[in-house]
Amino acid sequence: MPGTIEGGRKAAATNKAKYGDGFYSSIGRKGGKRSSTGGFASLKVGKDGLTGAERAKLAGAKGGTISKRGPAIRLTADKIKKIRGELNEAEQETIKMKIRLLNKELERLRHETTQ
Repeated sequence: MPGTIEGGRKAAATNKAKYGDGFYSSIGRKGGKRSSTGGFASLKVGKDGLTGAERAKLAGAKGGTISKRGPAIRLTADKIKKIRGELNEAEQETIKMKIRLLNKELERLRHETTQ
């Protein structure tokens, strides 16, 4: 069973039973402290004046707050009225017609799924 997912699960269970639940975090911490390049478990103070754990904390906070999707667009009643006001009557009728067609299609699909 070596090299399989099930084998890995059994090995992990054996290691945790022999050495405790913190086995994997313990060996990761030891390796990070011994590494010559630093890493997030490093206690060495870098050029920026931070240890590895402090640097990881700041990096995680930065990654969690910076959104790649852009700002959320919130439509308020005033914004909707403004948008509607910018559309001429023909465009408003076109939009209303498309909404009616979509509602009819939705109703048809609902009817098909209930039968």
